[in-house]
Amino acid sequence: MDADLDPELIRFLREELGHELPTGRNWTFSGPLWIWKGKVQDGKPSPVSWHFLTITGAVADGIKAAAPGRTAAWGSVYVKVRLGGTLWQTSVFPSKEAGGYLLPFKAAVRKKEGVGEGDVVTVELSL
Repeated sequence: MDADLDPELIRFLREELGHELPTGRNWTFSGPLWIWKGKVQDGKPSPVSWHFLTITGAVADGIKAAAPGRTAAWGSVYVKVRLGGTLWQTSVFPSKEAGGYLLPFKAAVRKKEGVGEGDVVTVELSL
């Protein structure tokens, strides 16, 4: 089981050699998409915004438990996600405020699946 492997060995195998380790970590969960907007500067709203799905509860706990050896910058965790017919690789980011993780949704995925702010989506996530 990969939980017994050294986290640096796991990182090396994934990043340097391109090998993915089997994890057996899969979750399906639902929630509403929401938008984070950049800070107002000089009285003007920021043009920067991101769509997210918040991950909490048992799913967030499972990601945290499986994260050693799979983390990147800012404590993000590499994941694979499926929404409808769209499969992509990204990272989830830890959020103290949410008490879990934030899953970003890029524009191409939202457009292909026809979803936006406030829509409740069901995703499959795996490590």
